[in-house]
Amino acid sequence: MRQARMTEEQPLAVVQDTGQMQVISSLSRHAEDRGLTLGQPLRDAMAMCPELITRLQNPQLEARFLTSLHRWASKFSPWVAEERPNALVIDLTGCAHLFGGEEGVIAQVELDCLDLGLSVHIGVADTKGAAWALARYAGQPLETSRTGDAIDQEALATRSRAVKRRNWERGGQPPRLRSSGGISNRIAAPGFTRQALAALPVGALRLEDYVITALNRLGIRRVEDLMGQPRAAIARRFGKGTVYRMDQALGVAPEPVSPAKQSLHFACRLTLPEPIGLVEDMLAALDELLPRLAASLTAKGQGVRRLRLEAYSTDQTMQSVEVGLARPSADIARMRPLLAMKLGDIKAEFGIDVLRVLAAQTEPVYDHQHKGHIEAGVAARSSQNTELDDLIGKLGARIGLEAITRLHPGDSHIPEKAVQVLAAAWSAPQMDWPAPPRVRPLVHFKPELLSASNGPQMPLHFKWRGQLHEVDIAQGPERIAPEWWLAEQAWRSGTRDYWYVVTKVGDRLWLYFAHGGAASGGWFCQGRFA
Repeated sequence: MRQARMTEEQPLAVVQDTGQMQVISSLSRHAEDRGLTLGQPLRDAMAMCPELITRLQNPQLEARFLTSLHRWASKFSPWVAEERPNALVIDLTGCAHLFGGEEGVIAQVELDCLDLGLSVHIGVADTKGAAWALARYAGQPLETSRTGDAIDQEALATRSRAVKRRNWERGGQPPRLRSSGGISNRIAAPGFTRQALAALPVGALRLEDYVITALNRLGIRRVEDLMGQPRAAIARRFGKGTVYRMDQALGVAPEPVSPAKQSLHFACRLTLPEPIGLVEDMLAALDELLPRLAASLTAKGQGVRRLRLEAYSTDQTMQSVEVGLARPSADIARMRPLLAMKLGDIKAEFGIDVLRVLAAQTEPVYDHQHKGHIEAGVAARSSQNTELDDLIGKLGARIGLEAITRLHPGDSHIPEKAVQVLAAAWSAPQMDWPAPPRVRPLVHFKPELLSASNGPQMPLHFKWRGQLHEVDIAQGPERIAPEWWLAEQAWRSGTRDYWYVVTKVGDRLWLYFAHGGAASGGWFCQGRFA
């Protein structure tokens, strides 16, 4: 217990690798008490606080955590937006009274964040910009400007006074002023946005750093100082963005909350009273989990494509298996056999006490409106014939769905493009294949040059792969022109005349004569008939 208490009191910082050096991206309270600041180089921070504990920043994990908080915040309002990297924006219009008003919402947010071990700064106002300013600046001491004068100091700096100023007052790094509490409540009454923002520094308007520095040098340090200046002069000297930010905070310019659509999440878990380890017990647990998952999918019109089973052991470890379905479905009879095949991969050494089923990938399942009785009958037979999809799913559980392919007709007259290979799990079978104008070989390969007489007339003999072949039967030619709108390297030899050739020894080959174009032509062999 003593060692754990000492660890909690040690300063902690998360560092970000900028490529040139590592800088501090976030701090704990104990690190702030040591004088460390955000954006400070790690080498300077370690010199000031040698016992500092550091962890490398993980932006992807932080984004996932913010998305989890997004789902939590949707209990207060359906209109929630993420503001990367560490903020949420909630539109409480018409929802605050459900929690006893804005004060009740704040109290509930505080309670939930305390349970999660999080500190939170909250700002409530009529506009998004005002809420942003109150959450970050309200209740804090006024900052020290980068020009060397305190923000609440109206007298101009003189040369004699500049000698007595501290290092940050002479252009060094200013000290970072912190809020006195871990959780701050900042609420602007409706209609009093201007009064709430008046005493805040101009940095609360989300201005650029160089604009803030220039305003401070002119003595414009608070928002009320900026609001009292002529708009045309401010826009002419500091840009229209400065005036636009002020209008957004005051509600003159619109700034709606644009919530990101939350991805559907389907999962269910089962906590067991006693650890299990037999396959039969895990199958019985699946019979409890899958109906709940299928009901959730059906209610949202979704079908699962990738299904994951997570098994949590008593030794605090987790094992997972994942299977894929050839078609999105919420049918238990199609999900259970696939998971049953993978249960043998889970090693229940110390026993499993929690099982969780997660729909890792889902797709919408739409109802098809039939045009007549014939089409309805065909659709009914195809929907009942799921043996092929089940076979693809079972094979995919062993070798992977990506390894199972099927052929589809291609929309091209070029022989190489007449057939395309698609993943069987992400494509539907083609029933009606267009008939080719001529017979095509079973085996295609890259064109191989022949030693034959130069000319479009079929030679009586030719040399191919080191052997001399005599022509017995020749059928053709079938002229195929290249796709002129595509610059393909293989078709630079120009138009081709294809022949079906049977040699004296019985070889049935597919030859063509290239008439020449950007590259020289000649006789080539491209395939062999079975």
